[in-house]
Amino acid sequence: MPEGDTLHHAAKRVGAALVGSEIVSLETPHPRHGMDRWPERLAGRGVRQVDAHGKHLFVRFEGDLTLHSHLRMTGRWSVYRPGQRWTRSPRRAWLVVRTAEHEVVQFDGPVLELMTDSRTRFDRRLAALGPDIVAADFDEADALRRLREDDPTRGIGDALLDQRILAGIGNLWKSEACFLAGVDPWRPSGDVGDAEVLEILRGVRPLMQHSAREGYQTREPQVFERSGRPCHRCGTRVRARGQGDDNRTTFWCPGCQR
Repeated sequence: MPEGDTLHHAAKRVGAALVGSEIVSLETPHPRHGMDRWPERLAGRGVRQVDAHGKHLFVRFEGDLTLHSHLRMTGRWSVYRPGQRWTRSPRRAWLVVRTAEHEVVQFDGPVLELMTDSRTRFDRRLAALGPDIVAADFDEADALRRLREDDPTRGIGDALLDQRILAGIGNLWKSEACFLAGVDPWRPSGDVGDAEVLEILRGVRPLMQHSAREGYQTREPQVFERSGRPCHRCGTRVRARGQGDDNRTTFWCPGCQR
């Protein structure tokens, strides 16, 4: 699943292509949106802003209308020059926005909806999101407070995935964050001190911010998807196991993380 840094980078690229540019056409090829009349509803409206919060992306049009996207496991935002070959089949396109210089395509949904700006502020799914770890105004105290209000018996690795506590971290950065701080992701969050929680967040945040700006990571993963291979730091074999109600795979080094 694309994580917060990927969505922020996508918002940067989509915004650069659309904000301030005249929209030549807007198409919704997917049958799900055949009756929604988005091309008519958005006709003549420019894009004033594109932003992200956690794993959610928002294309904000003039006149109080916003396209909200969540990519889950399959979706992707791409930006092309006119005539450039798309990296996915046109049959997989859910939204195509064309300007004179760019084609912005949202592939494979699965969450794509048009809503008012006010609804983006009060929709229960969005209003409940925790502070965005990639954002410049990230509130680590709020994230810590939300964690302490959660079930203290829950493993810290699982808690980091809860977007109501902290928006933006997914399976990759959860595993890497715990490794960088030397914290066992299976340790109950109530047994992880405040200083350790902040070390987890402060260690991974600059890496995610760099990825959001540049579109790539500055270092290869230390534990993520390295199950059975020796730890770069201590040589112990990295382990992997499903964690939490969603059974999301957690990677960790038993030698380095306590």
